[in-house]
Amino acid sequence: MAEYIIPRQAFCNRYVTVCDPENKYRILGHPVCIKDEKYERNEFMFNFCIVIRIEVDKVPYEAVVKRLASTFTEMEVQNEFLSQDDIFPSPGRRSIAALLEIIKEDLNNYNECMIPVDDANTINMKLFPIHRHPPPIKAWHVPISKIKFAEIIDDTWDLTMKKVINHIDGIKDVRRIAHDADVALDLTKIALQHLLYYDCILMLDIFLFGNIYAPTAEINDFLADKDELQDECADYVYINGPRLSNFLLCRLFTSLCTSRTLKEWLKMHMDQGLNVLNYVDVRRFIQFGVIKGLIYRVHKYAVSSQYLASIISGQSTPTDGVRGDPLQRYTDGCHCFDQIITEMNTTDAKIMDQLRKFPKGDVEIIYR
Repeated sequence: MAEYIIPRQAFCNRYVTVCDPENKYRILGHPVCIKDEKYERNEFMFNFCIVIRIEVDKVPYEAVVKRLASTFTEMEVQNEFLSQDDIFPSPGRRSIAALLEIIKEDLNNYNECMIPVDDANTINMKLFPIHRHPPPIKAWHVPISKIKFAEIIDDTWDLTMKKVINHIDGIKDVRRIAHDADVALDLTKIALQHLLYYDCILMLDIFLFGNIYAPTAEINDFLADKDELQDECADYVYINGPRLSNFLLCRLFTSLCTSRTLKEWLKMHMDQGLNVLNYVDVRRFIQFGVIKGLIYRVHKYAVSSQYLASIISGQSTPTDGVRGDPLQRYTDGCHCFDQIITEMNTTDAKIMDQLRKFPKGDVEIIYR
């Protein structure tokens, strides 16, 4: 491994990673070679490495390794900080070993360091978490804020971002936010994607009483009241008035199923003597279940056998409308009703009425 830690010229002045023979650790380095006649071999080579376990994400440490290389390169060029350390140690100056030990401890303990090296140089570094790239924002998604924007927003924020944030209420979909904020839809999506990247919002589906939801395996955690989920749910969903028992909250969640819309679910409980709307904000109830992973949304799709056949034969493409019918291009089984409702600015009932005009037996409705 030595040939990769102090490597040949081809590996110098670039970021290098190498794993140990047992594949347990990864060594991150940025070997540097400074050529100058003043050195004994007309060049001076050094490399500061970071060792991490193989399963640890190496991306946040890449910037640290590069910063160490660039900082000490400048210090060596300016006053031979590295090459003269052992030959002519300066009084009052930390040794390189002590300096690296402090850097390691500060980064491990505080994720940052600010260490004065001498009168002219200070090492400043910070580890930043690397977030995953967020999924695409769709026009029919509904953003839910996870922080209080009013407490952190200031005059330096982007004007488009400020306009978009003012309309995030947990109810409006992306298209509606763009319309009400008077911002282009593409710019609205970009703004929301930034907020999603920094974990300031999360995206849910449009809430409609025609939606279908069903419990996941995580509902067992709710029934067992793990981490006091039941009280947390009660605080989030109850409206002014008498508070139901946690048992009834469990009953409400477990009575959701793949064959029953929310409207039918409400009617079922009303027939049993429980008017849910008098006690619970149903929208917040569903949001809580989805956010916590207790329930999942069952989406609705339309599939036209004739349209699929025309796509396969090459007579049509998924983006084509057929003889002026804009709904036809959504009947390939890949477009949920949320998308159709948003893009066509219509309702579930009107979509179903229009689908009934298709040839008999041509269209099937799929729930998944």
